[in-house]
Formats: sequence, structure tokens, C-alpha cells
Amino acid sequence: MARALAIVAIMAAAVFGMASAATYNVGEPSGSWDLRTDYGTWAASKRFQPGDQIVFKYSPSAHDVLEVNKAAYDSCNTDNAIATHTTGNDVITLDAPGTRYFICGFPSHCTSGMKLQITVTSGGSSLAPAGAPNSNSPPSPPATPSSAPATAAGFGLAAVMLAAGLMA
Repeated sequence: MARALAIVAIMAAAVFGMASAATYNVGEPSGSWDLRTDYGTWAASKRFQPGDQIVFKYSPSAHDVLEVNKAAYDSCNTDNAIATHTTGNDVITLDAPGTRYFICGFPSHCTSGMKLQITVTSGGSSLAPAGAPNSNSPPSPPATPSSAPATAAGFGLAAVMLAAGLMA
């Protein structure tokens, strides 16, 4: 019986650990990786955590995504990028707490506002609380991540309960 409970506990920890990650399409729901989206406001409505993913969707003939350091982000310098993404559907896993910086490398796009700063925090919810302050704009409701952690968690709980019943 103790072994069965240990197995159930390990399965539950694995399922709930996986269920907490979220996937965010950059700029959604009203934009994408483009020249029209306000990325400061978009990012301010989220709480990014390790394991979350951000997806940059764009036309590769019109944009790209460069991950850069803070100095390059501030100056829109495309030299010495940490990583260059050019598929038009770039999935980036936020694997550790800290701040990450992304810019478009096409001429004048970064200086026109096509830049994104992501702060990854450990712990807490993936969504900012309703009415959380953001830069220079009124509060807006938090966006829903593209993935469905709550549904995954519900499915995981059902699987754990089924496994517990089979081991009893």
C-alpha cells in the first residue's frame, strides 16, 4: 500500500508540474510580431514562469526575432545576437528566472517599437492579477494563455485517481 501511495504521489507531482507551463503567442489576442503591437503593454499583462513558452508568429520575409542582451535591446543593436530566429513560428522556452530581450533585426523595426522584454519570475500565477498596473495605459483584463493548464491539471488528476484505483 505504501508503495502504491508513493507511485501515485510521484505521478501527481509530474502531472501538476507539467500542467503549470503556459504557451503565449506574442502580441495576441489583437496582434502578433509586427509593427503595430505594443509589446510593453502585452508583456505587462502576463507573469512568465520557468517552463512557459513564447511563440513569435510573423512573415519571415518581413521580420525576424533576435534575442539580445540589455545593451543591444536598449540601443536596437543587431550585432552579436544571442540567438537568431527566422521561421515565422519561433517557439522559445523560458527556462529560468531572469529577463530576456528580443528585437526585430530588420532595419528600423526595433527603433519603431518592435522589441520585447520578458521577465521570468519563479513561483506565482502565469497571469497578472486583474487590474495590475502596466506602462502608460489603463488596466486591461489579463490574456488567457494559448495552452490550457487547468484542463491539463484536471486530466492529470483523473489519471492519478485511475492509477490509484488500479493499484488498490
